[in-house]
Amino acid sequence: MTEGLEKARELLAAAKKILVFTGAGVSTGSGIPDYRGPDGEWARREPVLYPDFLASTRAKQDYWRYKAATFPALRRAAPNAAHLAVAELEKAGRLLALVTQNIDGLHRAAGVGADKLVELHGSGLYAECLDCCGWTSMEEALDKFNADGAPPLCACGGWLKPAVIMFGQPLDQETLLRAFRAAETCDLVLAAGSTLSVEPAASVPLAAAAGKPYIIVNRGPTAQDAAADVRLEGDACDLLPALLAF
Repeated sequence: MTEGLEKARELLAAAKKILVFTGAGVSTGSGIPDYRGPDGEWARREPVLYPDFLASTRAKQDYWRYKAATFPALRRAAPNAAHLAVAELEKAGRLLALVTQNIDGLHRAAGVGADKLVELHGSGLYAECLDCCGWTSMEEALDKFNADGAPPLCACGGWLKPAVIMFGQPLDQETLLRAFRAAETCDLVLAAGSTLSVEPAASVPLAAAAGKPYIIVNRGPTAQDAAADVRLEGDACDLLPALLAF
């Protein structure tokens, strides 16, 4: 066991209210690409901005084409060892909250309860109506889109939008508040699989780290490495099971 891993395990063993913060690097082991990363989909093409989606039928079609192309990988994905390790932490009664940037639903599929889970960027498994705010399964919404290429409509007649936070769209304030409440009350924060550079999400673990142990697990540097008590380089799928096996 490396010195860093041993120190991280000691810190985790002493913690009772752990805040886990996860990003795309936790799900790449399940076959889901990091779409927002430097080599991701939105680095190769112009992203559809939320105001444009609201205003333009063409932008709606462009975004739904992107969702139609990427949803099969999301639907096929299953929780990996990293997701399961965090779920075991909840079973042990030591997970205060799991705050994630991911939209794939794999933490929920691994068994993390809704009362512990904070999905900052929404869910890629559903579409939401811009008028009535009702939710429709992504399969149903894509069936409508694939039938004629027109942006899908809700049963109420309103436009459907994937239930995720788009570029240029503010985060839901109540969801963000839940995350910061957890940051205030945790006694340790573990960030995994994130470059910790996308705001305001990245402010959550940094807020939690004020005066509390902070562990970062990531493949490649992050924007908050200097703030960490322990920084572990590597794949979250390998390191989280080793860290959280008590």
